[in-house]
Amino acid sequence: MPAFQSTEQMLATSQGNIFVKTWQPTSSDQPKQIPILLFHDSLGCVQLWRDFPEHLCMATQRTVIAYDRLGFGKSDAVTSPLAMDFIAQEAQVFAELLQLLAIPQVINLGHSVGGGMALSCAAQYPTLCSVVITEAAQSFVEEKTLAGIRAAKQGFQHPEQLQRLAKYHGDKAQWVLDAWTETWLAPVFRSWNLDAELAVLQGELLVIHGEHDEYATLEQPKRLAQYTNAELHIIAACGHVPHKEQPQQIIDLVQQFLAAFA
Repeated sequence: MPAFQSTEQMLATSQGNIFVKTWQPTSSDQPKQIPILLFHDSLGCVQLWRDFPEHLCMATQRTVIAYDRLGFGKSDAVTSPLAMDFIAQEAQVFAELLQLLAIPQVINLGHSVGGGMALSCAAQYPTLCSVVITEAAQSFVEEKTLAGIRAAKQGFQHPEQLQRLAKYHGDKAQWVLDAWTETWLAPVFRSWNLDAELAVLQGELLVIHGEHDEYATLEQPKRLAQYTNAELHIIAACGHVPHKEQPQQIIDLVQQFLAAFA
């Protein structure tokens, strides 16, 4: 029998239906712990976390929750382009999601742009989240990020690449791609950063970043690590997806961090 059980549900929010998956430890002798909420990356969804959530659940003995942002995966489609403040706007969904799930507080863990969202949500709703974990997160727009996106956009000109994306997002695949490339490459987005959020963030911050991240220099995690209560870990021989490339090391880091703070 597995050491966890998983459930799936669709939640009706004010902005649309959102797909949510939850992993819960089956051990009954564990005290109730604050759950971990996962925020996926620009092309991601619940399914693309693979088996990371279940291993995280078992290692930390905490409930792990992941959801498809609107427009992604199994959640409702979005027809309009992303707003330039979409990272900050995710806090509206975040607060409503926790209300619908009847969860008073979570630990935010986000990958890539999801890391920025995890931090922004905690900054806007400090009573709902006092511990944030970012993985390969961007904290400002730099040329290496844009160069990587331009290269990826070119690669998606091949039909088979978009078909691979459609495996997870269905008919929404082109929107998902455009939401990433066209938003980040828009000139008006060049001034985006997390400085305002970092200025008001409360609680603890764990910053995880791959040494050889294809979409960022090490200035990204260093800027996040300037926050007073931040702990920084640069993962050697690792790129943009540490939880896939070095899964056990990431789980160990998260487990040790949470043992001290949450």
